[in-house]
Amino acid sequence: MQQLDFLPELDRKKTQKAVEAALSKYRLYKYLTFEEREATITASYELREGGRTNLTSDQTAAIATHNIDGQIERRVFCERLERVVARLPRMERHLITERYLGSDSEYITDYAVYNNHFSPPISEFTYYKIKWKAFYKIALALDIQVVKTTDEQTE
Repeated sequence: MQQLDFLPELDRKKTQKAVEAALSKYRLYKYLTFEEREATITASYELREGGRTNLTSDQTAAIATHNIDGQIERRVFCERLERVVARLPRMERHLITERYLGSDSEYITDYAVYNNHFSPPISEFTYYKIKWKAFYKIALALDIQVVKTTDEQTE
């Protein structure tokens, strides 16, 4: 793919791994429930060596912070990824939605997507070309791109 001067040349394999990790994280966040922590009501022994530490422990506040911040972090991440995918062109959006964001809990392969989910079916080469363009845009939008170093560009 011809790179424009102002767009960075990305390390294709590392960028693809980063985008796939983000899409996998999305599926986990979207379809697994958030387990809230609860405060323990039984006393527990806490070893303090060397006297006072000048730290106060507020178990209830720490748990409340975790429960609220954890849910907000998950929701914000999912909404951000959904907005990025929604801005993609139609073919790229369809590919990413069917392959990675689909509501099916089963694992869908690339082969199944380019043969069964596109109408008419597209070739493997075209599928991977569309997939890379989508990954490139997602990586730049989420700021998870891996730029090639000067050593890798000369090889």
